[in-house]
Amino acid sequence: MHELSVCQSIITQVTQIAHENDALAVTKVIVQIGPLSGIEAPLLEHAFPIASAGSIAQDAVLETQTLAIRVRCNICGNENEAPVNKLLCSACGSWQTSLLSGDEMLLKSIELEKSEEQAHV
Repeated sequence: MHELSVCQSIITQVTQIAHENDALAVTKVIVQIGPLSGIEAPLLEHAFPIASAGSIAQDAVLETQTLAIRVRCNICGNENEAPVNKLLCSACGSWQTSLLSGDEMLLKSIELEKSEEQAHV
């Protein structure tokens, strides 16, 4: 299950951001996952509590969002969304397309908890 190592990388990034912002804790982590990324959202959500145990994000909620697959036609130049197993141009039907998005995983945002003194500064 490589999702555990992915979660460990997320926790490393989140911890760095939290420390840079003098946060007490991380309360929420939002990641966006493309269908072609090779990352399974349910497995990532299952691995997150294990990876975050003992960290500043140990009580954080992980929210996953699915990104759309987008392709550009190499024949007509059209850009459109495409289903996972049918990366065709919706305008001309060509199979000669280039993937624009859908194979990535992005750390979209995190929510931090700060002390009341910091919140009023």
